[in-house]
Amino acid sequence: MIEVLAMGRVGVDIYPLQVGVSLREVETFGKYLGGSATNVAVAAARLGRASAVITRTGADPFGAFVHDALRAYGVDDRYVSAVPGLPTPVTFCEIRPPEDFPLYFYRAPKAPDLEIGVEELDLAAIAGARLLWTTVTGLSQEPSRAAHFAAWRVRGRRPYTVLDLDYRPMFWPSAAAARAQVRRALGRVTVAVGNVEEVEVATGVAEPYAAGRALLAAGVELAVIKRGSAGVLGMTAGETVEVAPVPVEVVNGLGAGDAFGGALCHGLLAGWSLARTLRFANAAGAIVAGRLACAPAMPTIDEVRDMLDPQRPSPVRGSEC
Repeated sequence: MIEVLAMGRVGVDIYPLQVGVSLREVETFGKYLGGSATNVAVAAARLGRASAVITRTGADPFGAFVHDALRAYGVDDRYVSAVPGLPTPVTFCEIRPPEDFPLYFYRAPKAPDLEIGVEELDLAAIAGARLLWTTVTGLSQEPSRAAHFAAWRVRGRRPYTVLDLDYRPMFWPSAAAARAQVRRALGRVTVAVGNVEEVEVATGVAEPYAAGRALLAAGVELAVIKRGSAGVLGMTAGETVEVAPVPVEVVNGLGAGDAFGGALCHGLLAGWSLARTLRFANAAGAIVAGRLACAPAMPTIDEVRDMLDPQRPSPVRGSEC
């Protein structure tokens, strides 16, 4: 059984190996698997979950690299197909810690991951996955938008059906256009997760507690709001949990949210309390913020446990978090 099935963006991250330097001056780069939904699947696999991803690449060497990398990370790539005539997306970033990490997306003329069609979906796999992870980016164009709504229909709001609010302004004509699609989606999912800006785009509400209540009113059962240095807020109809941030020396903050997402999946599937789940996810995100890349940086269970409790004894083989 697939435990975590992620649907959405994929690409190749080309990250500079010089920190604090403009792309204009960078001389060497590293090549890594990227894309938010794909990174979440990798993060969950690193935590021991059976993961797969639904996405599309170009029919090019970078597309072949995506398959190689997914298999190396233990992520099932059977639902990854190529789109002839479209290149696999490439993303560059500048690394200027602690908070400045501008991204440059090369997804023209169109990203293959927005060519996911309803007819290609394995609806039985989507219905049967223990957790489906989807993103707002997938709603930005057709046929991907229709495919997402088809996936949610077959899920029937089964726990856990997650929407990552993952708002990227460059993929949308306006925030209002994104909000209209998110509002259509919220009644079809059970979990919504995003940072303060993303939650405001989704709800039109800036204050985190009010925004969380708006997400619950729209139909989700769990709202998770990442507030940066203020920590994480989790809300259900009967519980509100605040979790403090985990201190870390930031190297590259870009993959932290995806590590958080994979760890959130792990905690939900493990049946942990909301507080324990958010503490674990927070620690996973902090670990990746202290590393250079995204997918290769995703932590193991033992690494997250060490972050939460540096004094803990060495794990016994076969033990679980």
